[in-house]
Amino acid sequence: MTVRVRFAPSPTGYLHIGGARTAMYNYLFAKAMGGKYILRIEDTDTERSERKFEEAQIEDLKWLNLQHDEGPDAGGDYGPYRQSERLHIYKEWAQKLIDNNQAYHCFCTEAELTAKKEIAVAANLPPHYDGKCRNVSKDEAAKRMAAGEEAVIRFKTPLKSYEFTDHVRGHVVFPEGMVGDFVCVRANGLPVYNYAVVVDDITMKISHVIRAEEHLPNTLRQLMFYEAFGANPPEFAHASLLIGEDRQKLSKRHGATSVRLYQEQDYIPSAMLNYLLLLGWSHPEELEIFDVHQLGTLFNIDRFIKSPAIYDIKKLDFINGQHLRLLPTDELIAKVEKILPAEHPFLKMEKEWKERCVTLSKEKMNFFKDIIPLLELYFGNEISTEADYVEARSWETTPKIQEYLLGEVTKARAAGKSFVTEADYNEWSNHVKGELKIKGKQLFMGIRAALTLQAHGSDLKFIVPLTPLEILEKRLKMS
Repeated sequence: MTVRVRFAPSPTGYLHIGGARTAMYNYLFAKAMGGKYILRIEDTDTERSERKFEEAQIEDLKWLNLQHDEGPDAGGDYGPYRQSERLHIYKEWAQKLIDNNQAYHCFCTEAELTAKKEIAVAANLPPHYDGKCRNVSKDEAAKRMAAGEEAVIRFKTPLKSYEFTDHVRGHVVFPEGMVGDFVCVRANGLPVYNYAVVVDDITMKISHVIRAEEHLPNTLRQLMFYEAFGANPPEFAHASLLIGEDRQKLSKRHGATSVRLYQEQDYIPSAMLNYLLLLGWSHPEELEIFDVHQLGTLFNIDRFIKSPAIYDIKKLDFINGQHLRLLPTDELIAKVEKILPAEHPFLKMEKEWKERCVTLSKEKMNFFKDIIPLLELYFGNEISTEADYVEARSWETTPKIQEYLLGEVTKARAAGKSFVTEADYNEWSNHVKGELKIKGKQLFMGIRAALTLQAHGSDLKFIVPLTPLEILEKRLKMS
């Protein structure tokens, strides 16, 4: 069997991170199994669907490097890949149901249906359709529609239970009588979701349906359609729900929920995928940081986790930092340069300096923008207001350190140097300790206060050689 899976979003907004997770699951399974990953656009909600959102969702999927094999922009042998372009197919298949006495035209008005539902609810009964139009003959239905009456096509629900084995949920049983006769095609000719998705999955030869747990109830109606059309249903895998820390379904109140917003905030695509995959799936080697595109056959849908996955933005930020640190140095420099203003001195530095700077800085970065305050270590002249800095400046030893270091920096500049080396810095430190007889806290904090105008920070033997002597001189002349 050739594995064929699909991601089928509705173009009613930007790509949701839950949708991105579903797309990734399908993409990875197709790649692991040597199959095909299809993008299908479910745009029969004519009031809310917009082509701009379809285009945006495709852009977001490409940003995540989840490239489909077939789709509205890629073509394929099983198109069209937009439901709005498949209406003739739904009409043809609905006629098959009517011809086989598995569906019928229903002329009940919305007012009638609402009234019947209210009566059923008041009587504590399931609000199922009462079957009023079930026995309307095909000839009578044709005459009434010819006379201008509107009618939906309603499916005749079999009175039986249905069951299937889910790759995540295990054995699932839907008892008899859970649903009454339901609409499969609206009066305007547009198909309802559960009908269209089955027709699409059959005609596109979909072998596996991987989707979120919230779609599990839909499976009952879909199994009925597969049976009615004499088709074998695909294998199902219903992944865990995404929930917020309040254990409610993930929504905008929990923060950014669209992939586009994360892209605009400079998250790294590989980090997004890494994190989303961990929300409902476990790595067989218990790894937490990895490239999902390199999983290969390690990805298996039987490793999905049943329990809801809590969306933790702090964990995502941590993973983003891990992926940032895995970037090649040249790529990291390019990303940093992109977010800096045109006049920033970083941009004017030599390549070797940039390489040393980002290599040192990335350990404290989760995002590219995090380097901006770190660069103040090398270019800034802002005096700290911390109590420890004020204390260090109050010591009588600090002016001695400052005077000595200013002399050394002045000599280095006079010699034509722009930077000093780590060896130079060590020599300075040893002189302060040995010749000026300054030790301990007053030694290390005094030197830092004089050279960086701060009380705490990274190891000076790395920071000082990266700081232009011009900047060091300005700092040493400040009190």
